[in-house]
Amino acid sequence: MSRKVAVYRKENFNAAHRLFNPQWDFKKNNDVFGKCNNPNFHGHNYDLIVKVVGVPNTETGFVIDLKILSDIIQQQIIERFDHRNLNEDCEEFKNLNPTAENIAIIIFNLLRPMIDKELKMQVRLYETKRNFVEFPEQPE
Repeated sequence: MSRKVAVYRKENFNAAHRLFNPQWDFKKNNDVFGKCNNPNFHGHNYDLIVKVVGVPNTETGFVIDLKILSDIIQQQIIERFDHRNLNEDCEEFKNLNPTAENIAIIIFNLLRPMIDKELKMQVRLYETKRNFVEFPEQPE
C-alpha cells in the first residue's frame, strides 16, 4: 500500500492580459479570441492551486512544509504576476500568448526547480469559477 499523500496550497493573483496572435489581422484575432482580444486588455482574479505528492517525511510528518510552499509561490509567482499586465509587464509573455494554458505551464516551470525532485507536482489555475486548466496531467 502506498503512503503517498497529496497536499495542496491555494493562492490567488490578479492580472490583465489580451489574447491575440500578432501574425493575424484584427478580424481573425476577434474571430478566434472574441472579447479576450480587447486591445485595452481585460483582467482576471486567478486562483492557483499547487498540488505536491509524496511520502510524508518520517521526522516532520510533512510531504512539504506548506508555509515554505506558500513562500515559494509568493516569491516566484505572486510577486511576478500579481497586478500586472501579463502581455506588457512580464518577460515570460513577451512572445507567448498568455492563455490560461500557457500561464499554467509557465507557473509550473517557475516552481518545479524549487520543489524536491522526489515529489510530484501539479498546477491548477482557475481563470474563472468555471474555467480552469491543469499542468501536467498526473495519472495516479
